[in-house]
Amino acid sequence: MNAMEDLNTTAEKIKTMEIRGAGRIAVAASAALRAYVMSLKSLPMSEFNVKLEEAAKILVDTRPTAVSLPNAVALTKRHSATNVYDAIDEITKNAEKFITNAEQALGKIGKIGAERIHDGDVIMTHCNSHAALSIIKKAFDQGKDISVIATESRPRRQGFITIRELNDYGIPTTLIVDSAVRLTMKEVDLVVVGADSISVNGALINKIGTSQLAMAAQEARRNVIVAAETYKFSPRTLLGEMVEIEDRASDEVIDSEILKELPNVKVKNPAFDVTPAEYIDLIITEVGAFPPAMAFTILRDYLGLEMQI
Repeated sequence: MNAMEDLNTTAEKIKTMEIRGAGRIAVAASAALRAYVMSLKSLPMSEFNVKLEEAAKILVDTRPTAVSLPNAVALTKRHSATNVYDAIDEITKNAEKFITNAEQALGKIGKIGAERIHDGDVIMTHCNSHAALSIIKKAFDQGKDISVIATESRPRRQGFITIRELNDYGIPTTLIVDSAVRLTMKEVDLVVVGADSISVNGALINKIGTSQLAMAAQEARRNVIVAAETYKFSPRTLLGEMVEIEDRASDEVIDSEILKELPNVKVKNPAFDVTPAEYIDLIITEVGAFPPAMAFTILRDYLGLEMQI
């Protein structure tokens, strides 16, 4: 298998959600681009840059909502070199820095976020977020007597991954169907979720159903904290661009053969929804805990305003 085939394989795994989760997608894309440019050593500089942009587009186009993907690709591919060997060296170092920082970010988020969890807390979480789970696990490691309520997270049921991970870690966990969120919220002390994207106004784009948790939490006077690496903030929203909400295939919801028997029925399967900033108490990043109103500061100080271009 050649380098482009390897990159296409990674892209397909991201698209089909074999590789899932915003952080894991970002790391996989950065690593794939690093490996691909190593095969371009014999090209002239102009052709190298064309191939680099083509490969970047293949990766970015796989999932339109998770901003971690274009951010990872942009941070990896940018270089100031005038020759191919120096460009490859810069890109390789960019990828290694990004992957290392992404891996270390989870530990930092866990340590900062665990300070918001108290002994005896019942925590509700949604979908399967490594960043959110790092907070929960760190609190448990600190000896806090906690338990978790995890949503099923249909239609892909990522909640099943979450409950297995928490079970194996020894954390008492209850699985609920998504529609039981409001009923169950009265038993909850804190909601902890991950993020696919965060816009400049502090709004959260995350797994469909997240906004339901946030609205139920506000009604019940419960705080919502979001666990998000800084590369999940969306620079393009500085230009007024809306985050595209991915609409996935109907066969994730209903068997295609059954749907053929229902000519008057169509299926809508949005993968994400938007939670307004006013429903969020804090965003926990690897560089600190911030109110949603400080999203612009994160974009400016940790991603750089040039990322919007």
